[in-house]
Amino acid sequence: MERSVLRRRALAACTATVAVGALALAGLTGTASADPSPASPASPASPAAPVAGADRLSPGLIEAMRRDLGLTADGARARIGAESRAAAAAAGLRHSLGTGFGGARVSGDAAELTVATTDAADTARITEAGARAVVVAHSLAELTSAKAALDRVARQRPPKDVPAWYVDVRTNRVVVEVGRSAAAESFLAAAGVERELVTVSQSAGAPRTFADLRGGDAYYMNGTGRCSIGFPVKRGTQGGFVSAGHCGTPGVSTSGYNQQAQGSFQGSTFPGRDYSWVAANTGWTPRPLVNGYGNGDVTVTGSTEALEGSSVCRSGSTTGWHCGTVQQRNSSVTYQEGTVSGVTRTNVCAEPGDSGGSFISGSQAQGVTSGGTGNCSQGGTTYFQPVNPALQAYGLTLVTSGTPTDPPTDPTDPPTDPGGSWAAGTVYAAGDVVTYGSGNYRCLQGHQAQPGWTPPNVPALWQAL
Repeated sequence: MERSVLRRRALAACTATVAVGALALAGLTGTASADPSPASPASPASPAAPVAGADRLSPGLIEAMRRDLGLTADGARARIGAESRAAAAAAGLRHSLGTGFGGARVSGDAAELTVATTDAADTARITEAGARAVVVAHSLAELTSAKAALDRVARQRPPKDVPAWYVDVRTNRVVVEVGRSAAAESFLAAAGVERELVTVSQSAGAPRTFADLRGGDAYYMNGTGRCSIGFPVKRGTQGGFVSAGHCGTPGVSTSGYNQQAQGSFQGSTFPGRDYSWVAANTGWTPRPLVNGYGNGDVTVTGSTEALEGSSVCRSGSTTGWHCGTVQQRNSSVTYQEGTVSGVTRTNVCAEPGDSGGSFISGSQAQGVTSGGTGNCSQGGTTYFQPVNPALQAYGLTLVTSGTPTDPPTDPTDPPTDPGGSWAAGTVYAAGDVVTYGSGNYRCLQGHQAQPGWTPPNVPALWQAL
Protein backbone atom coordinates (compact mmCIF):
# COMPACT_ATOMS: atom_id res chain seq x y z
CA MET A 1 0.00 0.00 0.00
CA GLU A 2 2.77 2.43 0.98
CA ARG A 3 4.65 1.73 -2.22
CA SER A 4 1.57 2.40 -4.39
CA VAL A 5 0.90 5.68 -2.56
CA LEU A 6 4.47 6.80 -3.16
CA ARG A 7 4.18 5.86 -6.81
CA ARG A 8 1.00 7.92 -7.19
CA ARG A 9 2.65 10.88 -5.49
CA ALA A 10 5.67 10.55 -7.72
CA LEU A 11 3.57 10.38 -10.86
CA ALA A 12 1.52 13.37 -9.77
CA ALA A 13 4.71 15.42 -9.49
CA CYS A 14 6.34 14.17 -12.66
CA THR A 15 4.46 11.99 -15.14
CA ALA A 16 6.79 11.95 -18.13
CA THR A 17 8.78 8.83 -18.99
CA VAL A 18 12.52 9.28 -19.34
CA ALA A 19 15.39 7.16 -20.60
CA VAL A 20 16.00 5.63 -17.19
CA GLY A 21 12.34 4.68 -16.84
CA ALA A 22 11.08 3.79 -13.38
CA LEU A 23 14.39 4.63 -11.75
CA ALA A 24 14.07 8.31 -12.54
CA LEU A 25 10.60 8.44 -11.06
CA ALA A 26 11.51 6.12 -8.20
CA GLY A 27 13.59 8.81 -6.73
CA LEU A 28 15.73 8.20 -3.67
CA THR A 29 17.52 5.43 -4.33
CA GLY A 30 27.28 3.10 -1.86
CA THR A 31 31.15 1.14 -1.74
CA ALA A 32 33.00 1.21 1.41
CA SER A 33 35.38 4.09 1.62
CA ALA A 34 39.12 3.76 1.58
CA ASP A 35 40.72 2.19 4.65
CA PRO A 36 41.55 5.18 6.89
CA SER A 37 44.97 3.99 8.00
CA PRO A 38 47.43 6.84 8.55
CA ALA A 39 51.12 6.38 7.90
CA SER A 40 51.93 6.86 11.56
CA PRO A 41 49.82 6.76 14.74
CA ALA A 42 47.96 10.02 15.19
CA SER A 43 47.49 11.63 18.53
CA PRO A 44 44.01 12.85 19.43
CA ALA A 45 43.46 16.45 18.48
CA SER A 46 43.51 18.92 21.30
CA PRO A 47 40.04 19.80 22.60
CA ALA A 48 40.85 23.36 21.62
CA ALA A 49 41.89 22.43 18.09
CA PRO A 50 39.90 24.44 15.52
CA VAL A 51 37.56 22.59 13.18
CA ALA A 52 37.41 23.83 9.61
CA GLY A 53 34.10 25.52 8.83
CA ALA A 54 32.71 25.29 12.39
CA ASP A 55 32.27 29.06 12.49
CA ARG A 56 30.46 29.12 9.15
CA LEU A 57 27.73 26.55 9.69
CA SER A 58 24.46 27.22 7.91
CA PRO A 59 21.68 28.70 10.05
CA GLY A 60 19.40 26.13 8.44
CA LEU A 61 21.61 23.25 9.54
CA ILE A 62 21.93 24.70 13.05
CA GLU A 63 18.15 25.07 13.27
CA ALA A 64 17.61 21.48 12.11
CA MET A 65 20.08 20.21 14.73
CA ARG A 66 18.20 22.23 17.35
CA ARG A 67 14.87 20.75 16.31
CA ASP A 68 15.96 17.13 15.79
CA LEU A 69 18.84 16.76 18.27
CA GLY A 70 17.78 19.28 20.93
CA LEU A 71 20.99 21.34 20.63
CA THR A 72 21.59 25.04 21.01
CA ALA A 73 23.62 26.79 18.31
CA ASP A 74 26.73 26.65 20.51
CA GLY A 75 25.96 23.05 21.36
CA ALA A 76 25.70 22.11 17.69
CA ARG A 77 29.05 23.72 16.91
CA ALA A 78 30.65 22.05 19.91
CA ARG A 79 29.32 18.63 18.93
CA ILE A 80 30.53 18.94 15.35
CA GLY A 81 33.97 20.00 16.59
CA ALA A 82 34.15 17.10 19.06
CA GLU A 83 33.08 14.62 16.37
CA SER A 84 35.75 15.88 14.00
CA ARG A 85 38.48 15.51 16.62
CA ALA A 86 37.22 12.02 17.50
CA ALA A 87 37.38 10.97 13.85
CA ALA A 88 41.02 12.06 13.65
CA ALA A 89 41.89 10.16 16.84
CA ALA A 90 40.07 7.05 15.61
CA ALA A 91 42.00 7.12 12.33
CA GLY A 92 45.29 7.05 14.25
CA LEU A 93 44.16 4.21 16.49
CA ARG A 94 42.91 2.20 13.53
CA HIS A 95 46.40 2.24 12.12
CA SER A 96 48.23 1.52 15.37
CA LEU A 97 45.91 -1.35 16.38
CA GLY A 98 46.26 -3.03 12.99
CA THR A 99 44.34 -6.26 12.49
CA GLY A 100 42.93 -6.12 16.02
CA PHE A 101 40.91 -2.95 15.34
CA GLY A 102 37.24 -3.65 16.02
CA GLY A 103 35.68 -0.35 14.97
CA ALA A 104 35.04 3.08 16.48
CA ARG A 105 32.00 5.13 17.35
CA VAL A 106 31.02 8.28 19.20
CA SER A 107 28.13 8.84 21.59
CA GLY A 108 26.28 11.80 23.03
CA ASP A 109 26.61 15.52 22.45
CA ALA A 110 30.21 15.40 23.72
CA ALA A 111 31.05 12.80 21.03
CA GLU A 112 32.73 10.48 23.51
CA LEU A 113 34.93 8.12 21.49
CA THR A 114 34.80 4.35 21.96
CA VAL A 115 37.33 2.15 20.15
CA ALA A 116 37.08 -1.64 20.04
CA THR A 117 39.94 -4.13 19.84
CA THR A 118 40.27 -7.90 19.84
CA ASP A 119 43.46 -7.70 21.92
CA ALA A 120 43.11 -6.76 25.59
CA ALA A 121 46.72 -5.59 25.56
CA ASP A 122 45.65 -2.66 23.37
CA THR A 123 43.31 -1.14 25.95
CA ALA A 124 46.01 0.97 27.54
CA ARG A 125 46.96 2.47 24.18
CA ILE A 126 43.34 3.30 23.45
CA THR A 127 42.84 4.88 26.85
CA GLU A 128 46.00 6.96 26.48
CA ALA A 129 44.57 8.33 23.24
CA GLY A 130 41.57 9.65 25.16
CA ALA A 131 39.07 6.99 24.09
CA ARG A 132 37.07 4.34 25.92
CA ALA A 133 38.40 0.84 25.17
CA VAL A 134 36.18 -2.17 24.51
CA VAL A 135 37.46 -5.71 23.95
CA VAL A 136 35.42 -7.60 21.34
CA ALA A 137 35.44 -11.05 19.77
CA HIS A 138 35.67 -10.04 16.13
CA SER A 139 37.82 -7.54 14.27
CA LEU A 140 36.26 -5.02 11.93
CA ALA A 141 38.10 -6.70 9.06
CA GLU A 142 36.48 -10.07 9.92
CA LEU A 143 33.00 -8.58 10.04
CA THR A 144 33.57 -6.58 6.86
CA SER A 145 34.73 -9.73 5.08
CA ALA A 146 31.56 -11.56 6.15
CA LYS A 147 29.39 -8.73 4.87
CA ALA A 148 31.32 -8.70 1.58
CA ALA A 149 30.44 -12.38 1.13
CA LEU A 150 26.76 -11.51 1.54
CA ASP A 151 27.17 -8.68 -0.97
CA ARG A 152 28.62 -11.07 -3.55
CA VAL A 153 25.62 -13.37 -3.25
CA ALA A 154 23.21 -10.41 -3.47
CA ARG A 155 24.86 -9.12 -6.65
CA GLN A 156 24.07 -12.44 -8.32
CA ARG A 157 20.53 -12.67 -6.95
CA PRO A 158 18.99 -10.03 -4.63
CA PRO A 159 17.66 -11.91 -1.58
CA LYS A 160 13.93 -12.04 -0.94
CA ASP A 161 12.64 -10.92 2.46
CA VAL A 162 16.09 -9.56 3.39
CA PRO A 163 15.74 -5.76 3.13
CA ALA A 164 19.11 -4.77 4.62
CA TRP A 165 22.36 -5.93 6.23
CA TYR A 166 25.28 -4.09 7.74
CA VAL A 167 28.24 -4.22 10.11
CA ASP A 168 27.25 -2.86 13.52
CA VAL A 169 30.38 -1.86 15.44
CA ARG A 170 28.33 -1.29 18.60
CA THR A 171 27.27 -4.95 18.85
CA ASN A 172 30.33 -6.34 17.03
CA ARG A 173 28.10 -8.27 14.64
CA VAL A 174 26.85 -8.29 11.08
CA VAL A 175 23.15 -7.48 11.41
CA VAL A 176 20.81 -9.03 8.83
CA GLU A 177 17.30 -7.59 8.75
CA VAL A 178 14.66 -10.02 7.52
CA GLY A 179 10.95 -10.38 7.05
CA ARG A 180 11.18 -14.15 7.61
CA SER A 181 13.82 -15.93 9.72
CA ALA A 182 14.20 -18.67 7.12
CA ALA A 183 15.29 -16.06 4.58
CA ALA A 184 18.29 -15.16 6.73
CA GLU A 185 19.43 -18.76 7.12
CA SER A 186 19.39 -19.43 3.39
CA PHE A 187 21.14 -16.12 2.71
CA LEU A 188 23.92 -16.90 5.20
CA ALA A 189 24.30 -20.44 3.90
CA ALA A 190 24.62 -19.25 0.29
CA ALA A 191 27.35 -16.80 1.34
CA GLY A 192 29.14 -19.25 3.63
CA VAL A 193 28.98 -16.81 6.55
CA GLU A 194 29.37 -18.23 10.06
CA ARG A 195 26.27 -17.81 12.17
CA GLU A 196 28.26 -16.61 15.20
CA LEU A 197 29.15 -13.44 13.31
CA VAL A 198 25.53 -12.52 12.65
CA THR A 199 22.54 -11.11 14.49
CA VAL A 200 19.22 -11.61 12.70
CA SER A 201 16.72 -8.80 13.23
CA GLN A 202 13.06 -8.89 12.26
CA SER A 203 11.99 -5.96 10.10
CA ALA A 204 8.57 -5.13 8.69
CA GLY A 205 9.89 -2.28 6.55
CA ALA A 206 10.45 -2.58 2.82
CA PRO A 207 13.04 -0.01 1.63
CA ARG A 208 12.04 1.78 -1.54
CA THR A 209 13.44 4.52 -3.67
CA PHE A 210 11.87 7.92 -3.03
CA ALA A 211 10.32 9.82 -5.92
CA ASP A 212 10.49 13.29 -7.50
CA LEU A 213 14.12 14.16 -6.87
CA ARG A 214 15.76 17.28 -5.54
CA GLY A 215 18.58 17.90 -3.13
CA GLY A 216 20.26 21.25 -3.18
CA ASP A 217 19.11 22.28 -6.67
CA ALA A 218 16.85 20.48 -9.10
CA TYR A 219 17.90 19.19 -12.49
CA TYR A 220 15.94 17.39 -15.19
CA MET A 221 16.83 14.33 -17.25
CA ASN A 222 16.05 14.65 -20.97
CA GLY A 223 13.86 17.61 -20.05
CA THR A 224 11.33 15.52 -18.12
CA GLY A 225 12.12 13.48 -14.98
CA ARG A 226 13.66 15.42 -12.10
CA CYS A 227 16.54 14.62 -9.72
CA SER A 228 18.85 16.63 -7.48
CA ILE A 229 22.44 17.72 -7.42
CA GLY A 230 24.45 15.96 -4.72
CA PHE A 231 27.74 17.86 -4.62
CA PRO A 232 29.53 19.96 -7.26
CA VAL A 233 32.80 18.42 -8.50
CA LYS A 234 35.59 18.93 -11.02
CA ARG A 235 37.52 16.56 -13.22
CA GLY A 236 40.53 18.53 -14.32
CA THR A 237 39.00 21.75 -15.62
CA GLN A 238 35.63 20.10 -16.34
CA GLY A 239 32.92 21.08 -13.90
CA GLY A 240 29.89 19.01 -12.95
CA PHE A 241 28.27 17.23 -10.02
CA VAL A 242 27.70 13.84 -8.42
CA SER A 243 24.23 12.48 -7.87
CA ALA A 244 22.38 9.22 -7.38
CA GLY A 245 23.07 6.47 -9.91
CA HIS A 246 19.41 5.69 -10.47
CA CYS A 247 18.81 9.17 -11.86
CA GLY A 248 20.28 8.53 -15.31
CA THR A 249 22.54 6.47 -17.57
CA PRO A 250 25.56 7.70 -19.56
CA GLY A 251 24.47 9.93 -22.42
CA VAL A 252 21.24 11.15 -20.81
CA SER A 253 21.13 14.94 -21.13
CA THR A 254 20.31 17.24 -18.24
CA SER A 255 18.86 20.71 -17.85
CA GLY A 256 19.05 22.87 -14.75
CA TYR A 257 16.45 24.16 -12.32
CA ASN A 258 15.73 26.93 -14.86
CA GLN A 259 15.25 24.37 -17.66
CA GLN A 260 18.35 25.66 -19.46
CA ALA A 261 20.73 23.13 -21.07
CA GLN A 262 23.16 21.91 -18.45
CA GLY A 263 25.14 18.80 -19.42
CA SER A 264 24.95 15.01 -19.59
CA PHE A 265 25.63 11.89 -17.54
CA GLN A 266 29.20 10.64 -17.96
CA GLY A 267 29.03 7.68 -15.58
CA SER A 268 26.36 5.91 -13.54
CA THR A 269 26.09 2.81 -11.36
CA PHE A 270 22.82 1.37 -10.02
CA PRO A 271 22.05 -1.11 -8.52
CA GLY A 272 25.19 -2.45 -6.87
CA ARG A 273 26.18 1.10 -5.98
CA ASP A 274 24.16 4.28 -6.32
CA TYR A 275 26.32 7.05 -7.74
CA SER A 276 26.65 9.00 -10.96
CA TRP A 277 28.39 12.07 -12.29
CA VAL A 278 27.20 14.72 -14.72
CA ALA A 279 29.54 16.96 -16.73
CA ALA A 280 28.12 20.48 -17.06
CA ASN A 281 28.61 22.95 -19.90
CA THR A 282 30.52 26.21 -19.49
CA GLY A 283 27.34 28.09 -18.60
CA TRP A 284 27.35 26.44 -15.20
CA THR A 285 29.89 27.13 -12.47
CA PRO A 286 30.34 24.59 -9.64
CA ARG A 287 30.05 26.15 -6.18
CA PRO A 288 30.95 24.57 -2.81
CA LEU A 289 27.41 25.00 -1.50
CA VAL A 290 24.37 23.01 -0.39
CA ASN A 291 20.91 24.60 -0.72
CA GLY A 292 19.97 26.18 2.61
CA TYR A 293 16.24 26.59 1.90
CA GLY A 294 16.14 30.26 2.79
CA ASN A 295 18.33 29.87 5.87
CA GLY A 296 21.70 30.46 4.27
CA ASP A 297 23.55 27.97 2.08
CA VAL A 298 25.96 25.49 3.67
CA THR A 299 29.59 25.82 2.61
CA VAL A 300 31.35 22.52 1.94
CA THR A 301 34.96 22.38 3.17
CA GLY A 302 35.83 18.69 2.73
CA SER A 303 34.60 15.08 2.74
CA THR A 304 35.97 13.53 5.93
CA GLU A 305 33.75 10.60 6.91
CA ALA A 306 31.78 10.90 10.14
CA LEU A 307 32.02 8.04 12.63
CA GLU A 308 29.08 5.88 13.68
CA GLY A 309 27.09 7.88 16.20
CA SER A 310 27.98 11.25 14.68
CA SER A 311 25.37 13.85 13.85
CA VAL A 312 24.41 14.16 10.20
CA CYS A 313 21.92 16.39 8.39
CA ARG A 314 20.10 16.08 5.09
CA SER A 315 18.82 18.75 2.72
CA GLY A 316 15.87 17.77 0.54
CA SER A 317 13.21 19.53 -1.50
CA THR A 318 10.18 17.90 0.14
CA THR A 319 11.00 18.19 3.83
CA GLY A 320 13.92 20.65 3.89
CA TRP A 321 16.56 20.10 6.57
CA HIS A 322 16.39 17.08 8.88
CA CYS A 323 19.05 15.67 11.16
CA GLY A 324 19.89 12.51 13.05
CA THR A 325 22.89 10.28 13.54
CA VAL A 326 25.00 7.86 11.52
CA GLN A 327 24.00 4.36 12.58
CA GLN A 328 26.10 2.00 10.43
CA ARG A 329 28.42 2.58 7.51
CA ASN A 330 29.02 0.02 4.75
CA SER A 331 25.43 -1.24 4.83
CA SER A 332 23.57 -3.11 2.09
CA VAL A 333 19.93 -2.63 1.17
CA THR A 334 17.64 -4.35 -1.31
CA TYR A 335 15.29 -2.16 -3.39
CA GLN A 336 12.84 -3.41 -5.99
CA GLU A 337 15.48 -2.67 -8.62
CA GLY A 338 18.19 -4.72 -6.88
CA THR A 339 20.70 -4.64 -4.02
CA VAL A 340 22.87 -1.59 -3.30
CA SER A 341 25.95 -2.07 -1.10
CA GLY A 342 28.27 0.33 0.69
CA VAL A 343 25.56 2.79 1.70
CA THR A 344 25.39 4.41 5.14
CA ARG A 345 22.36 3.77 7.35
CA THR A 346 20.93 6.70 9.33
CA ASN A 347 17.87 7.54 11.40
CA VAL A 348 17.34 10.76 9.46
CA CYS A 349 13.86 10.88 7.95
CA ALA A 350 13.15 11.43 4.26
CA GLU A 351 10.19 11.44 1.92
CA PRO A 352 9.51 11.27 -1.83
CA GLY A 353 11.19 14.25 -3.44
CA ASP A 354 14.15 14.28 -1.01
CA SER A 355 16.02 11.78 -3.20
CA GLY A 356 19.57 12.65 -4.18
CA GLY A 357 19.81 15.36 -1.56
CA SER A 358 23.05 16.19 0.19
CA PHE A 359 24.01 14.50 3.47
CA ILE A 360 26.49 16.63 5.40
CA SER A 361 28.08 16.56 8.86
CA GLY A 362 29.11 20.05 9.89
CA SER A 363 30.80 21.29 6.73
CA GLN A 364 31.99 17.83 5.62
CA ALA A 365 30.20 16.24 2.65
CA GLN A 366 29.02 12.71 3.48
CA GLY A 367 26.94 11.50 0.55
CA VAL A 368 23.74 11.66 -1.47
CA THR A 369 20.35 10.36 -0.36
CA SER A 370 19.61 6.89 -1.69
CA GLY A 371 16.45 5.31 -0.20
CA GLY A 372 14.81 4.03 2.93
CA THR A 373 11.61 3.54 4.89
CA GLY A 374 9.22 5.72 6.84
CA ASN A 375 8.57 9.46 6.57
CA CYS A 376 9.16 12.71 8.46
CA SER A 377 5.87 12.53 10.37
CA GLN A 378 6.59 9.21 12.05
CA GLY A 379 10.34 8.86 11.47
CA GLY A 380 12.21 6.30 9.48
CA THR A 381 15.50 4.95 8.16
CA THR A 382 17.36 6.55 5.26
CA TYR A 383 20.47 5.33 3.46
CA PHE A 384 22.96 7.55 1.70
CA GLN A 385 25.59 6.74 -0.89
CA PRO A 386 28.95 7.96 0.47
CA VAL A 387 30.52 10.63 -1.70
CA ASN A 388 34.19 9.57 -1.44
CA PRO A 389 33.74 6.28 -3.36
CA ALA A 390 31.94 8.19 -6.11
CA LEU A 391 34.81 10.67 -6.35
CA GLN A 392 37.31 7.83 -6.53
CA ALA A 393 35.30 5.83 -9.08
CA TYR A 394 35.21 8.68 -11.60
CA GLY A 395 38.45 10.52 -10.77
CA LEU A 396 36.68 13.60 -9.43
CA THR A 397 37.65 16.38 -7.03
CA LEU A 398 35.00 17.67 -4.62
CA VAL A 399 34.50 21.43 -5.00
CA THR A 400 35.12 22.99 -1.58
CA SER A 401 35.72 26.47 -0.23
CA GLY A 402 39.46 25.87 -0.72
CA THR A 403 39.38 24.30 -4.20
CA PRO A 404 41.95 25.89 -6.57
CA THR A 405 40.56 27.27 -9.84
CA ASP A 406 41.93 24.55 -12.10
CA PRO A 407 42.61 21.28 -10.28
CA PRO A 408 44.08 18.50 -12.43
CA THR A 409 42.45 15.25 -13.35
CA ASP A 410 42.74 12.80 -10.46
CA PRO A 411 43.16 10.22 -9.13
CA THR A 412 45.17 7.75 -11.17
CA ASP A 413 46.00 4.16 -10.36
CA PRO A 414 48.14 4.01 -7.22
CA PRO A 415 51.84 3.72 -8.10
CA THR A 416 54.37 1.56 -6.30
CA ASP A 417 54.77 2.93 -2.78
CA PRO A 418 57.92 5.11 -2.75
CA GLY A 419 57.79 5.53 1.03
CA GLY A 420 57.00 8.58 3.14
CA SER A 421 54.37 9.63 5.67
CA TRP A 422 51.48 10.10 3.20
CA ALA A 423 48.89 7.31 3.37
CA ALA A 424 45.51 6.67 1.77
CA GLY A 425 42.66 6.90 4.25
CA THR A 426 44.33 9.54 6.41
CA VAL A 427 42.37 12.66 7.33
CA TYR A 428 44.47 15.70 6.35
CA ALA A 429 43.80 19.32 7.30
CA ALA A 430 44.90 22.37 5.36
CA GLY A 431 48.50 23.15 6.35
CA ASP A 432 49.52 19.57 7.19
CA VAL A 433 52.94 18.61 5.82
CA VAL A 434 53.75 15.08 4.61
CA THR A 435 56.60 13.32 2.86
CA TYR A 436 56.15 11.25 -0.28
CA GLY A 437 59.21 9.64 -1.76
CA SER A 438 61.96 12.23 -1.52
CA GLY A 439 59.62 15.24 -1.54
CA ASN A 440 57.76 17.29 1.07
CA TYR A 441 54.21 18.55 0.47
CA ARG A 442 51.76 20.89 2.22
CA CYS A 443 48.01 20.16 2.24
CA LEU A 444 45.96 22.88 0.51
CA GLN A 445 42.46 21.73 1.52
CA GLY A 446 41.11 19.36 4.12
CA HIS A 447 40.23 15.92 2.81
CA GLN A 448 40.38 12.19 3.48
CA ALA A 449 43.02 10.73 1.15
CA GLN A 450 41.93 8.12 -1.39
CA PRO A 451 44.13 5.55 -3.17
CA GLY A 452 45.81 7.31 -6.09
CA TRP A 453 45.50 10.81 -4.63
CA THR A 454 49.25 10.96 -4.08
CA PRO A 455 50.75 14.42 -3.47
CA PRO A 456 52.66 14.63 -6.79
CA ASN A 457 49.54 13.57 -8.67
CA VAL A 458 46.99 16.01 -7.21
CA PRO A 459 48.36 19.56 -6.93
CA ALA A 460 44.75 20.61 -6.29
CA LEU A 461 45.25 19.10 -2.83
CA TRP A 462 49.03 19.29 -2.28
CA GLN A 463 51.74 21.90 -2.81
CA ALA A 464 55.33 20.77 -3.27
CA LEU A 465 57.75 22.45 -0.84
